[in-house]
Amino acid sequence: MDDIDRKILAELQQDGRLTLTELAERVRLSVSPCHRRLRALERSGVISGYRAHLDPAALGLGFEALVFVTMREATRASIEAFEDAVAEVPQVLLAQRLFGDPDYLLRVIARDLPDFQRLYDDHLSTLPGVQRVASTLVMKSVVENRPLPL
Repeated sequence: MDDIDRKILAELQQDGRLTLTELAERVRLSVSPCHRRLRALERSGVISGYRAHLDPAALGLGFEALVFVTMREATRASIEAFEDAVAEVPQVLLAQRLFGDPDYLLRVIARDLPDFQRLYDDHLSTLPGVQRVASTLVMKSVVENRPLPL
């Protein structure tokens, strides 16, 4: 990967809807070489996909919480069961396994506090292998969807 590839990636992180012609102009390439580089970045997996960023509040999902999960045991079976189950909960936007305690950090979205409480009681606290669940509410997102530093 060279500086031109990094420029292509930086431009696409800012605006994934650029046309090939616009992208080529911004990175100072003709369309054909830009297209070849773009396809190579996609095939190599550096570009893993394209998607729209949606405003959760505009969709009625204005409540966000961070949920910390401590597992009862750290066996392969319990970890796999938990991870498979948490991946099926659509309100979980991010699930990360951590070193130390707690074992997992979940970023969860809901309509409001009662909606979050139902999610917490009916789904999150009943996930396989869970010993303890604790949460904190997100007051404000300061940095979100930041492009990767290239």
